[in-house]
Amino acid sequence: MLTQPALALGQNATEALDPIIVTATLGPKTVGESLSSVTVIEKDDIRRQQPAEFRDLLDAQPGVNVVSDGSYGKTTSVFLRGAGSSGTILLLDGIRLRSATAGIPPWQFLPPELMERVELVRGAKSSLYGADAVGGVIQAFTLEPEAGRQGWAELSGGSYETLETTAGVAAREGQSAFLAGGVYSDTEGTNLRAGGEDKGFRNAGGLAKVSHEFGQGGGVGLTVFQSEGNTEFEGGDTDFLVRAMGLYLEAVASDYWRTRIQFSESRDEQETFGSYPSVFNTLYRSARWENTLTAGVHEFVIGSEVIMDEVEGTSQFTEDSRTNSAVFGQARLNYEATDLLLSARLDDNEAYGKEETGGIALGHQFDRTHRLRLSYATSFRAPTFNDLYLTVPFYTGNPNLKPEEGQMVEAGVSGRYDQWFWDIAVYQNDVADLITFVSDPVTFEGTVENVESARIRGVELSSGFETGNWDVNAALTWADSENRDTGTRLPRRAEKNLRLDVDRLFEQWFVGASFITESNRYNDAANNSLLPGYGTVDVRAAWNFLPGWSASFKVDNLLDRRYATSRGNDSVTFEPFDYLAAGRTYMASVRYDFR
Repeated sequence: MLTQPALALGQNATEALDPIIVTATLGPKTVGESLSSVTVIEKDDIRRQQPAEFRDLLDAQPGVNVVSDGSYGKTTSVFLRGAGSSGTILLLDGIRLRSATAGIPPWQFLPPELMERVELVRGAKSSLYGADAVGGVIQAFTLEPEAGRQGWAELSGGSYETLETTAGVAAREGQSAFLAGGVYSDTEGTNLRAGGEDKGFRNAGGLAKVSHEFGQGGGVGLTVFQSEGNTEFEGGDTDFLVRAMGLYLEAVASDYWRTRIQFSESRDEQETFGSYPSVFNTLYRSARWENTLTAGVHEFVIGSEVIMDEVEGTSQFTEDSRTNSAVFGQARLNYEATDLLLSARLDDNEAYGKEETGGIALGHQFDRTHRLRLSYATSFRAPTFNDLYLTVPFYTGNPNLKPEEGQMVEAGVSGRYDQWFWDIAVYQNDVADLITFVSDPVTFEGTVENVESARIRGVELSSGFETGNWDVNAALTWADSENRDTGTRLPRRAEKNLRLDVDRLFEQWFVGASFITESNRYNDAANNSLLPGYGTVDVRAAWNFLPGWSASFKVDNLLDRRYATSRGNDSVTFEPFDYLAAGRTYMASVRYDFR
């Protein structure tokens, strides 16, 4: 778990409420300047909340539904603005993480202890990031070294025989920086179904970073991240490996031209044992080149990207690789109180052909604190290798599939003051050519086709304030996701959710709580399997009891609610059962930070 080595009581509240973000556009902007709906989870937020899993940071954030097959490293899906589980991009320091076979990111395998901050950008972003940014983009940034030399070590223990150790060293001297850290956690886990056995999770994560800044601007850096271990589930267990490597080089060619190139590679490897053994391995490689040109207050970005996917495994694929080439551009134009953002991208994929996406956003600053934003953008979700090429008993992929295509419109208004803010966003996303499983009722042979469409519309409200003693954030979401062909709700999306985080800070310690509630959801497309809503309360505290030493304690699900966000079927009887989340859990930690 994470403790709070420093309570940062002197942090400027205005800076905390309007941080710099880089995911919403191709370049840094503050949240207030952004023309997108953005939520930023800062380092202090992560440490205070002491998340057991990465998904704990995302639960019930504006526009977010998280679905999991139980607690502790079990299969997790994130629905951002109602987009499918493969319609949200996950980036780690600019490196994309996902399985090209299943199409979903490995949310459950990211150790939150190695994360510095998280940016949630809601809205269609395919014109910036290509395929699958239908609901938006979530980017996690790993730990960064601070000035000087530092290190840390932490020991944690709690419910379900959970043990965890974390350690690292870092240094920033002059224009060079280095960081190396790791975390190891092991838990017996909890039962995933009523009357079932506990299912464990073991994870070893590591992070190494080195960078150097050039005197005239720009720099070079290398990041290596890895998470590997084993997770147990009903009917077996899975060995997993997630690895990401990124190398960037940025240079200032002139007063008006900055260029950056990044080479990335990520692996998603899973070997499953048990009733249905399998191996699915994904290799993702990319080279991305961005050029930023300035003309007075206006800024232009022109770039290109080449992506290669490769898959291998025990199942048969008629094709095991594909390449995507793309060119993209962005114009950020400023006319005093009015900002205009134009973006466009052309992707050419050897599997499904060319896809053109674009976006336009307008922002107007009424005064120092109030701002209006309007936007329209198109997006697409690419068919996965399973959709296109997988061949197994009773299923054959469809190589003629087209991508799903979305069109999103949004209007938002916000107010940002010295110590508090509020934001309201209203949106509608129309998605055509949904990739849908179809089956012959006689032979039971199945495939996927582009046969349905969906409309997703919603309202997101968020607010918060921060002073020297209080840190409060609230988010409320209402979303209506409908299959336009059947009139049913899209599966696994809750219509309403609420999140409230409250922390009271003192000179050497703090106490806090989080309240999360979500309405009911259907587990299936036909809306026959209803999962009831739920509410949970988490409480936490930390204490800096000696210089460099801190202790923390947290109780998750204080009221011991047993609830489920997904439902499965028994592998023998085929009877349905609820994947239960963990009940009341405890975790205590001791940490030492040194300089």
